[in-house]
Amino acid sequence: MNNNSNLTLNFGPQHPAAHGVLRLVMEMDGEVVIKVDPHIGLLHRGTEKLAEIKPYNHSIGYMDRLDYVSMMCCEHPYVLAIEKLLGIEPPIRAQYIRVMFDEITRILNHLLWLGCHGLDIGAMALFLYCFREREDLLDCYEAVSGARMHATYYRPGGVYRDLPDEMPKYKANRFISKSKVKEINYNREGSLLDFIEDFTNRFPAHIDEYETLLTDNRIWKQRTVNIGIVSPERAIELGFTGPMLRGSGIEWDIRRKEPYEIYNQLNFQIPIGLNGDCYDRYLVRVEEMRQSNLIIKQCIEWLRDNPGPVMVDDNKISPPKRSFMKHDMESLIYHFKLFSEGYSVPEGETYTSIEHPKGEFGVYIVSDGANKPYRLKIRPPSFAHLAAINEMVKGHMIADVVSVIGTLDIVFGEIDR
Repeated sequence: MNNNSNLTLNFGPQHPAAHGVLRLVMEMDGEVVIKVDPHIGLLHRGTEKLAEIKPYNHSIGYMDRLDYVSMMCCEHPYVLAIEKLLGIEPPIRAQYIRVMFDEITRILNHLLWLGCHGLDIGAMALFLYCFREREDLLDCYEAVSGARMHATYYRPGGVYRDLPDEMPKYKANRFISKSKVKEINYNREGSLLDFIEDFTNRFPAHIDEYETLLTDNRIWKQRTVNIGIVSPERAIELGFTGPMLRGSGIEWDIRRKEPYEIYNQLNFQIPIGLNGDCYDRYLVRVEEMRQSNLIIKQCIEWLRDNPGPVMVDDNKISPPKRSFMKHDMESLIYHFKLFSEGYSVPEGETYTSIEHPKGEFGVYIVSDGANKPYRLKIRPPSFAHLAAINEMVKGHMIADVVSVIGTLDIVFGEIDR
């Protein structure tokens, strides 16, 4: 207890993670929150400093682990920054593949957010619905990179490899009969593009299911409407980006305002909110999933009609083909040098950012001409959002704190780095 008989309460660990947990030290007057001081659990791996002692291409996998639910979107600005310093541009097919996987990642992120946010404030079944769809998208990650999550798929100069012509299939065993396996493999008979196209055809109906469960649900609205209101002016002052900023009615999206890759050739809408509360941010994220679905459809159409290279043809930056390597000593040397020493990047500095599912994710690199960055700094969206928690929950009830933590869509891998 403090002097004016307000209660100080330890609230947490609150954020679901095995390592970086959120503990809120809250000052309460009865059930009303007076002040919140967020304490973040230790998740500090020294990513920025580690990147400064490793060749550029050794750190791509570290980026995956910053926001560990939006993996390829964390690789993207890092790879773009290296390309900018090297003065290279990836082939157009690689750009389409990157954009397609950025949007797949956006849907992955929002599905996880929707399932967990729902679970936090009482919508129990939603979690199972969302994770059903996530499985298909994680299979897409696995098909191109071999890993369900930490892909290291984007590389300076393009992507690791072209989209595969076939999908892994389920096999019959003593638990699943052949007829059942045939049924669940129906969309895996073709290529990865066929599999993703099947997903994009089914997905809008699934979003409708989520909206049927939530959008007009009386309890959902009681938990989210007029909770955590942030005005447009204040959202800008707090450094909000992504759905947090658009939920307050500011139409700012890097994909549209400062287009990178091929976003300027695609049709999509930017949803914005009216009131800047938890409910509006929910509506913005749900509509973003619909728009991402449309972008993926456009990418599939283009990728079907336009085969081509997915990596620049420069052995100093991209590895030689394995078939060459087995017969040609020079290719073998190039391969070994590339993966052990990397490549030297010209002197200079760059800040490159993309529209990550949570907001603006930027990477600032200073190069001194060596094969590793002289300085690397990361601008994660979650950091600025967590900083606003105190003023967003002030005056609300203790149960509303959970709604605000959910609406922030924070992840500690990028907050503590």
